[in-house]
Amino acid sequence: MAVLDGVKSTEQQWHHLSQEQVVQLLKTDPEQGLSFPEAAERHDRFGHNELTAQKKQSAWVRFLQQFNQPLLYILLVAGLVTAFLQEWIDSGVIFGVTLLNAIIGFVQESKAEDAIAALSEAVTTDATIHRNGQKQVVSSGELVPGDLVLLSSGDKVPADLRLLEIRDLQVDESALTGESVPVEKNLHPLEADTPLAERTNMVYTGSLVTFGQARGVVVGIGEMTETGHLSQLMQRSTAIDTPLTRKIDKFSRTLLYVILGLAALTFAVGVAQGFSWIEVFKAAVALAVSAIPEGLPAILTVTLAIGVSQMAKHHAIIRKLPAIETLGSTTVICSDKTGTLTENQMTVQEIDAGGRRYRVSGGGYAPDGEIFLNRHAIDLAKAPALYECLQAGLLCNDSHLEVQDGNWTVVGSPTEGALVAAAHKAGLSADKLEQALPRLDTLPFESQFQYMATLHRNRPERLVYLKGSAEATLKRCRQMLGEDGEAIALNPTQVEQTVESMAKKGLRVLALARKVVPDSQSSIEHSDLEQGLVFLGLQGMIDPPRPEAIQAIESCKSAGIQVKMITGDHAKTAAAIAQQMGLNQTENAPVLTGQELAQLDEQGLTNAVAQSHIFARVAPEQKLRIVEALQSKGEIVAMTGDGVNDAPALKQADIGVAMGITGTEVTKEAADMILTDDNFASIEKAVEEGRTVYKNLLRAIAFILPVNGGESMTILIAVMLATPLPILPVQILWLNMVSSVVLSLPLAFEPPSPDVMQHPPRSVNEPLLSRRLISRILTVSLFNWIVIFGTFNWFIRTTGNEDLARTMAIQALVAAEAFYLLGISRFIPAIVARLRGKDESLSYAVAIGIAGVFILQLLFSQWSLMNRLFATEVLTLTQGLICLGLGLPMIALAALLKRFAPLT
Repeated sequence: MAVLDGVKSTEQQWHHLSQEQVVQLLKTDPEQGLSFPEAAERHDRFGHNELTAQKKQSAWVRFLQQFNQPLLYILLVAGLVTAFLQEWIDSGVIFGVTLLNAIIGFVQESKAEDAIAALSEAVTTDATIHRNGQKQVVSSGELVPGDLVLLSSGDKVPADLRLLEIRDLQVDESALTGESVPVEKNLHPLEADTPLAERTNMVYTGSLVTFGQARGVVVGIGEMTETGHLSQLMQRSTAIDTPLTRKIDKFSRTLLYVILGLAALTFAVGVAQGFSWIEVFKAAVALAVSAIPEGLPAILTVTLAIGVSQMAKHHAIIRKLPAIETLGSTTVICSDKTGTLTENQMTVQEIDAGGRRYRVSGGGYAPDGEIFLNRHAIDLAKAPALYECLQAGLLCNDSHLEVQDGNWTVVGSPTEGALVAAAHKAGLSADKLEQALPRLDTLPFESQFQYMATLHRNRPERLVYLKGSAEATLKRCRQMLGEDGEAIALNPTQVEQTVESMAKKGLRVLALARKVVPDSQSSIEHSDLEQGLVFLGLQGMIDPPRPEAIQAIESCKSAGIQVKMITGDHAKTAAAIAQQMGLNQTENAPVLTGQELAQLDEQGLTNAVAQSHIFARVAPEQKLRIVEALQSKGEIVAMTGDGVNDAPALKQADIGVAMGITGTEVTKEAADMILTDDNFASIEKAVEEGRTVYKNLLRAIAFILPVNGGESMTILIAVMLATPLPILPVQILWLNMVSSVVLSLPLAFEPPSPDVMQHPPRSVNEPLLSRRLISRILTVSLFNWIVIFGTFNWFIRTTGNEDLARTMAIQALVAAEAFYLLGISRFIPAIVARLRGKDESLSYAVAIGIAGVFILQLLFSQWSLMNRLFATEVLTLTQGLICLGLGLPMIALAALLKRFAPLT
């Protein structure tokens, strides 16, 4: 036997086998269940019915891993160098920045691998079983293959079951398959290649029984279940670096090699000139310190953290810092349909009654809305056929609506809830109708009959109302209600054409009918409904798209981002929703189903996902394959979802986006970002913020590196020319860790530019340091070197005072930095735009930063304590103004760079 021989049940096609074969393979009694000894033996063999959480690394190991980054290597080297120079305060500051960076990363990612544990909690429940012929309730963890499980309405399915007996069973499998409505079950064996969403003789772990009863035999527990298979997929999913981390890693390593090379060159030149190796070593250390951008990692982290804060204001929680930038470079968004692009609430949109087609406004289960005919609200008293159609849907119904937490929800079937909501919109009251026409008997829905019927007391006769499929209803009718409410001959062909036109729009169509029976009849049988019914009309319903999502898709298109719908729902429904949302397919890119995808090889799949935008009846493994196929073509993929079935694909995607309200804990733990309002439109804001963050990072790099470049050139040329160092290592540390940080930090607060969403996504192959950015860095570095070297040599020749000359050089450099900040930021353009009457975002962080650095530099040169710590001299007002004037040419240089070497 497959299971008892240790073969995982997901490899056994239980849906393809007959009940007798299943029972025989599992060696169980279909009436009595397993004996107690046999159940105990199987429990020892197979263990608990639970998912095994992935073993986590200890907190200390995860914390230490935060230091495994090239930029932090540079900070650690800087700390060691300053410690070697016995500059303990500076060394402490550097190590403090390193520690803070690691703590932020640790806190942000501490729960990144909790998805499997959440899965384990999600499937824990109680189960009613038969063992030794005795009915008992046990924990779902005690179930073993071969157990007989009893299910009834409201139960959570405790394991994967092959159904043996059912009574009107309907199961909500949306979290696993994406199917938007409960699935009607049957017992017939199915084809071996039947997709997961269409295995109607099976029920799966974690699904919810919405109607009916059943008895089934356990064919899979724990890791052997479909949910367990998902957990294994999640564990196999590889951790992917984001574009930002890849670029920063490459940039950091390159920078590290450049620093080491320049330091080595400085040492070699000095020794060749005959200087003492100790002095030359100190000069090499000074060059290394000047080249290391100590403040850059902190600025990058702060910029990302500010992006996270901004996203939280727009209902998006970022779980990993680089994710905000990744979304800004996303080229494809793969979105689930149910509950993500749609409202996850069935809504009647069209009613055909009395030969008239009515439109129903409003969405979801709220009674807000009206019924229109030719754009005019109808008077129900003048539309008797419509009245009867709505009344039938309200009375032949086992569900009701109620308000929970301010929202209207359905208790029962979503399809029946839609009928109730439509009747409420017309002003009908379920309570009043049930009092006027009390129910006497019910024929519940059965799949072989495809309808439900109810018997109601009425004077002087009794009424039967029926709702079901159009096919099952029409063959029982010879008449229909006309527009005036009188019975007329039925034209089945015309009704079938109406059904087809509704179905093409993705509507789920229900037909309604009635029959008058004698007052003496107190019950109904199926034989009573073989003929003689009067057709009342059709109600077409759909899970409607979110209006905000439609707008968000348009914005994504304008930003060059593809949106692909991946759903477990029917192809017609998916196509109809996609058309409403603007995701129109072409002849060369049809709607692809899971069965079609399964037949494609890797290359065929890659080509198919590149062309198509709509994928229906897709299994969880196929969602994962779609994401991987897109990534193989170099796409940066974002995957949105809310069900358990989305978790592996979310984890594999470059950025996984989970729904915060309807999303399962599994999905949230697997995601990089969580939308707290379940609003697809929030992704538009995330893209905008991500692009803004990246541009602000480029601004920070373009600002900080020229300072280090000018300092390094100064040290290297001073060694080559055998002149005194124009700037000391301790002064370099002040500039890099204090002045540069204070001036560059405002760049993290830069608001988005007006055209940020009018450009296509950045190429993933675009290096962090583009040619334009390198040319800008080299140009500004050269200017900074001229300021430092020129100012130092000017004042050393005129005063002979090295300390004064170094102080003047430093202050002139800081003045140039302040002017460069004004040129690289959007502070002045935003002010100009506002003066012209334009509504443009303005951040005052730049002005605050310049004021702050002015105060710090005033202390640096005028405070006696700072004079002793940093070997500086007090400056006169005239000398201070001279330093300011020496930095002024930077304004013209920044303007030229903005025109000929823009950042983007």
